[in-house]
Amino acid sequence: MTTTAETRIIPLIPLVEATGEEQQQKLADETWRKSIPAQVFLNYFFAINYHIQENDDVLGGLQNLPFFRSHNAELNDADVAALTKLLHTSWSTEYALRATAELGDDNFLRNALHWTFPQAFHAIHSSLQAFLYTTGVRSNNNQLIRREVGRLVVKNAYPRPVSFYAAGAYGDFSIHRLPLAGYKAGLHIASKEIDAQAQVGQFLRTTRKMKAQWTRAQVQTNPNTAIRSQKTGRPLDKWTASHWQQITWRLGYTTIFDLLGRLRISQTSREIERYVEADIDFRLFHTSLLNIVSYLNGVHETYVAKALGLERYRQLVAELPAHLQAGFVEDRLRTRVEPVLAPTPPSAPAIATEAPQYRMAA
Repeated sequence: MTTTAETRIIPLIPLVEATGEEQQQKLADETWRKSIPAQVFLNYFFAINYHIQENDDVLGGLQNLPFFRSHNAELNDADVAALTKLLHTSWSTEYALRATAELGDDNFLRNALHWTFPQAFHAIHSSLQAFLYTTGVRSNNNQLIRREVGRLVVKNAYPRPVSFYAAGAYGDFSIHRLPLAGYKAGLHIASKEIDAQAQVGQFLRTTRKMKAQWTRAQVQTNPNTAIRSQKTGRPLDKWTASHWQQITWRLGYTTIFDLLGRLRISQTSREIERYVEADIDFRLFHTSLLNIVSYLNGVHETYVAKALGLERYRQLVAELPAHLQAGFVEDRLRTRVEPVLAPTPPSAPAIATEAPQYRMAA
């Protein structure tokens, strides 16, 4: 039996094992690469919060909106009870969201995303339902709520900081009330208004794109609505611009509430695990979410207070459950609701006439 001798190959350039420092750098680069989706998501919500804070002033506030000034509702005792239930749900969810920040360190906040994401969404969703209730929209249907709030945003029912929206067909989206949204969004936390608007604009476009693709899938899998080939009669796989335009009406408008809808991620979703394992500033993420929740809930609470009457709303707040007393709800009544519905005359020095700066969540 003959054997073939192995040929030993000697490299011209000796192999050098990676040093500990190089291995650490490689590991850091890999961690950063995996963290990019979570970092972008953080950038988006930080940018929304940044834009709100930069534009939250008296001129862009509720009191200057014709829609707000004309807002009223005839409410009986059953209506007041329904509104109270919705607000208590919102406030209790926000209370839990705030408690997470008070109880946890950075590592706790990392793992808390499993419940803080849906908590942030539902805290706003319940207060939105209370606002819509005063406009005559009394439904739990998410699609109906989304469509109605989209119309309200476009009709200037919301203050300037959150009145932006996207419209148009797939491939031809337009961004409204964000004049700097056309600039290229970066991968870093916004430090200027141009950065914030660019990132919010990108968030609107990607969210509307996802909605358009989802809507197309729903249309094409339904035999009664599918757009078909004129030759074969089968549902089309490839769409032209004209096909996308045919379903644009189904998309409605894409607003801040659609962006917040992106937080509705299942606890078992692989996507949220990417966020939990990422190397990002989780405390900043939580703070941004909480500020957005507090701002929007303050808007909705002011609408409800106007519909109820300020004294009736004050009574509702005075009768809060024990865990909500002497807390953020009363603080928002004092700093957000009362300055709009019962502004202090300029001659009285007790309360500043200028709207309070909203740098931290009330």
